[in-house]
Amino acid sequence: VEPTNIVSVNDDMQRVTDEASAMNKRIHYYSRLTSPSDRALIAPDHVLPAPDEIYVYSPLGTAFKVDTCTDGYGKNSSLVTIFMIWNTMMGTSILSIPWGIKQAGFTSGTIHILLMGVLTLYCCYRVVKSREMIPLIDTSNWEFPDVCKYYFGSFGQWSSLLFSMVSLVGAMVVYWVLMSNFLFNTGKFIYNYVHDINVTDIVPGTNGSNKVICPSAASGHPPENQNVIFSSGNTTGFELFEKWWNKSQTVPFYLIALLLPMLNLKSPSFFAKFNVLGTVSVVYLVFLVTVKAAHLGIHLEFNWFTGNEFFVPEFRILFPQLTGVLTLAFFIHNCVITLLQNNRNQENNVRDLSIAYFLVGLTYLYVGVIIFASFPSPPLSKECIEQNFLDNFPSDDIMSFVARIFLLFQMMTVYPLLGYLARVQLLRQFFGNAYPSLFHVLALNLAIVGAGVAMARFYPNIGGIIRYSGATCGLAFVFVYPSLIYMISLHRAGQLMWPALITHIFIIFLGLANLIAQFLL
Repeated sequence: VEPTNIVSVNDDMQRVTDEASAMNKRIHYYSRLTSPSDRALIAPDHVLPAPDEIYVYSPLGTAFKVDTCTDGYGKNSSLVTIFMIWNTMMGTSILSIPWGIKQAGFTSGTIHILLMGVLTLYCCYRVVKSREMIPLIDTSNWEFPDVCKYYFGSFGQWSSLLFSMVSLVGAMVVYWVLMSNFLFNTGKFIYNYVHDINVTDIVPGTNGSNKVICPSAASGHPPENQNVIFSSGNTTGFELFEKWWNKSQTVPFYLIALLLPMLNLKSPSFFAKFNVLGTVSVVYLVFLVTVKAAHLGIHLEFNWFTGNEFFVPEFRILFPQLTGVLTLAFFIHNCVITLLQNNRNQENNVRDLSIAYFLVGLTYLYVGVIIFASFPSPPLSKECIEQNFLDNFPSDDIMSFVARIFLLFQMMTVYPLLGYLARVQLLRQFFGNAYPSLFHVLALNLAIVGAGVAMARFYPNIGGIIRYSGATCGLAFVFVYPSLIYMISLHRAGQLMWPALITHIFIIFLGLANLIAQFLL
């Protein structure tokens, strides 16, 4: 046998070995997410026959399947890795970014988006490197909660579970509030169209075909169905519809009949097939924002520290409300290791992660800045920008109607997956089984659904919910644990220096201040 042939055979054997190793790692990772009797996440079909297909489950509200080309050995190209990270991070926070910029001030908000992107990227980099700094132990199948358990014992295990549940349940509550909103506006649009009812909202707004409204200005009126009938139809039937189709009093309860049965399914893998709609929804929102801005124009006036009737100052003391939202918007820290471990070229992980963060920050910045800048002031004040910027467009706006339909369907398919992840993490921890009985699962789901209904009924403020949950879970996974683990690793290696110590203590301080500020402002 020629030496060149021997080398060729050895190379082929090495490729097969690498492929099997990658496959086993993926199978092991999925098997740790569920019970042995539940096949939802155990060696799914895409792992064995087709290494170019991969599911990604994120506690933030994204679960999707990527069908792309790899190098043929179970690894993804950098382009696919970047897209997966971008798609996982892009969530409901994008709807609150314009409101956050308004709270912080235009210049301050823009700066804080950039700074929070850089800070969370650095902490994410520390998460990725944390596993590599553990000596003499095979950590190839570990995620960040496993690293926390290694360094902090049972406290790290249970605290990481607690903060992970905060992010999951927080996302599910936000979803319930938004689904109630989107379902209400969709039903209202369809009813008015079918019955040929022409209505106008009892709220200040602009005139013309691209109408923008200010719901918060109608605080003296009921906040839901604020309409005056102009023509057509039986007023009695319309009033009856308004009574039974109310955004906060009835619609959140209607969702229970739709979603509670889905939550009790043993396997939610069917719903993952539809979550490409998450990408479609984000792309459509960018398109909607661009079209609206083109029609509305730019309305900016720079008042650095004092506002006026129509504009807010460039710098406001309420900026922590934006940083709380951004903490969740850039939050991927408890699953980033899994996303990067299938990258074809591991030496490019830092570069690919940085590019993904840049694209996420660019998307948030584009949507937030364009909505804020194009908001028609005058005649409306910038203070009218809602926590969900789609609420600034009336229910009969066609483009907003399409956006709400996309988002409603996407959220209804993601919600059961989030409930499944919550069930797996919590019930397996206490009972050793993700589905100990229908009673256990039903009790957990009723508690989660009850929290969503209560918030939709009494506190339907998605910006507030996002910033509280983001600052809480971010304190642990973004600021404290990555910094502490890095300092402990350096200390054990005898390499901890004063600059690193001061820098990471300051990062922990920023995370703590971010959380405290949410309750003070």
